[in-house]
Amino acid sequence: MRHASASDLEDLVELCLQARTESGVGRQLCSDDRERLREQLSVLGSVPDGVVLVATFDDEPAGVALCRLLGPGLLSDAVVLSLDAVYVRPESRRRGLGHAMLQAAAEIADEAGATDVYAAPLPGSRGMQRFLARLGFAPAAAHRAVSTTALHRRLALDAPAPARRSAARGLEDLLERRRRARARAVPAEDDAGVLQTGASMTMQVSRAVHSRRPSPSSTTTS
Repeated sequence: MRHASASDLEDLVELCLQARTESGVGRQLCSDDRERLREQLSVLGSVPDGVVLVATFDDEPAGVALCRLLGPGLLSDAVVLSLDAVYVRPESRRRGLGHAMLQAAAEIADEAGATDVYAAPLPGSRGMQRFLARLGFAPAAAHRAVSTTALHRRLALDAPAPARRSAARGLEDLLERRRRARARAVPAEDDAGVLQTGASMTMQVSRAVHSRRPSPSSTTTS
């Protein structure tokens, strides 16, 4: 077990590509572009918080562990070690290589003052799940993943109906509509304080009285 060097780069690329193929959801693990993957591994191994560990069997690279030291951050003062990937070739398993890489990761976490070690094994990797559980890793959160294209498609199909107004807001709207209706029904006053509707009705009654003809049976007195 040792830290990877520049001479291990091509072997590490092969290990990562083999892990990607075996996982079934490889794009969540690494790129399938060799040149891009070579560049990413080089950067991870050269930055201060990056850790690339390689396990050898019969002097040949047989396993890889990719780690990052995270924190402190804006929301936490804690430092943690993120174990992004652990992989051992199928033909080299059950020889303690995974255990050796986790031992090295734990020592790195101690040296950095990391309070916890996080691991995110890929879905379907039952062997890795059992391995981590045996070493004391407990579930901390549930992660779900979706491609950006699929998310856009599902969002379009599952667009919510216009939000319904709350019952309280609906009641307020109803009361406001009733107030407006009553305001339209109540006669408005003119500048002199006289009810316009009442004045109009008075004029109509006055016209009716003046235009009414005397009845034939009515008598006049001098």
